[in-house]
Amino acid sequence: MSSIFSRTDDQPGLQGTLRDCTAEAKGKGFKRLGVGDIAVINSPDLSRREAQLLVNAQPAAVINLSKFSTGSIPNFGPHMLLDAGILLIEDVDTEARESLRGGKKSTVTADGEIYVSNKPAGKGTVVDRESADRNFSESQTHLVDHMEAYFGNTIEFIHSEAPLLIDGVGVPDLGDEMADKKVLIVSPEAGHRDSVINLRNFIREYDPIIIGVAQATDTLAELGYKPNYIVSDPNDVSNDSLRGGARVILPADPDGHAVGLERIQDLGVGAMTFPSALDSPMDLAVLLAVFHDAQMIVTVGDQVDLDAIFAGNEDAGPSSMLTRLKGGARIVDSQVIEDLYHVSSGRGVAWAWALFAVLVAIAVIILVAGLGGDDSFGMNLINTWNNIALTVQSWFN
Repeated sequence: MSSIFSRTDDQPGLQGTLRDCTAEAKGKGFKRLGVGDIAVINSPDLSRREAQLLVNAQPAAVINLSKFSTGSIPNFGPHMLLDAGILLIEDVDTEARESLRGGKKSTVTADGEIYVSNKPAGKGTVVDRESADRNFSESQTHLVDHMEAYFGNTIEFIHSEAPLLIDGVGVPDLGDEMADKKVLIVSPEAGHRDSVINLRNFIREYDPIIIGVAQATDTLAELGYKPNYIVSDPNDVSNDSLRGGARVILPADPDGHAVGLERIQDLGVGAMTFPSALDSPMDLAVLLAVFHDAQMIVTVGDQVDLDAIFAGNEDAGPSSMLTRLKGGARIVDSQVIEDLYHVSSGRGVAWAWALFAVLVAIAVIILVAGLGGDDSFGMNLINTWNNIALTVQSWFN
C-alpha cells in the first residue's frame, strides 16, 4: 500500500513498489500491479482501454517513459487516471530509465522527482488536469487539420491514379501464376525477420507465392526462401538475391523511367517496370497480387490501419490506404496467421506424443502375442491373456 505524503530523505511524496510494465504487450503487464504500486509504462497516447486496466489495478502513481498525449490524437486515457486520483508523471529523462526496474521501493513527488531505494533516480513532468485538457484540445485541432490534408491528398491521388486503381492500367503482365493462390509479401519493416520465421509452418503447408520487397528480399534468402518476385529499387537488394531466379519488377515513374535499371542491365538480369505515381514498393506489390487474382494476400510489415493514419505514419499514406481497400478482404496481416499457428505451450503436444507412444506399445504387444504361438491369432491372444492372469493370481496365493 502507498502512504500519502510520507517522507524519504525529507522528500514528501507517494511511496510504493515499482512495477515495470514496459516489457510486455500493451496491457498484459498491468495484471501484476498491486494496490498502491508505482507502475512504469511506455505508452505514448495512452488509450482508454489501457487506462481502465490501470485504474482497476489501483496504483498510487503511473510513470510513463513516453508522453501520455503526444499531441497527434485526442485520447482520454490521462483523464481517466486523473479522475481516479492517480499521480501521473511522463517523459522521464533518459538517465532515470535504467533505475526504474521492478521490485524496488520508490518515492515520487508532486513535482515529478523520482527516488528509488531512497536515492534520486531522475525526474519527469507531472500531468495535471489543466495540462491534460490543453493537450486534448490541441490534439483535436491537430487531428482535424491532419485529416483534411490527408483526404485532400487522397483525392489528388485518385485523380492521377484512377486507371491503375480501377482497372490495373500499368500493372506488369505476369500470366496466371498467382491466380487463386496464396501470396506472401514481405517488406523490410522492424520485426519482419521474426515474422517470417513464425510463418514457417504456413509457408510449408501452403507453399505461397513469395514477393520480396526491398531489403526483405535478402532476409528471405538468409532464411532459406527463394522469392518468386522482387519488387524493389535494385540498389536495395544484393546481387545474389537479384540473380536468385526471381522475376524482378522495378518501380518506375509514370513516364517509365526506373531508378536502378542500369544496375540490372549490368548484372544481366531481366526485369519489368511498374510505372505509377506510388512511392512505396509495398503498395506496388499489393496491387500486383490484387490484379493477378491472388486468393489471399498475407502482408508482413507495413501495417495500415486507422490508428496509423491518425498518427501520421508515413507508411499509411493515401496510396497505402487505397491499395489496401482495393485488396479488401483478401489482405490479411501476417500477425493473424502467426497467431493461428502459435502453440502457447508444449504441454498439449507432449501429452499427444505420450498417448501415441502408449498406443504404439499396446499395438506391438498385441502383435507379438498374437503371432507368437502355433494357434490362430485370436487363440494366441487368449492364451497369452490367461497366462498373464494366472501369473498375477499366483502373486496373491
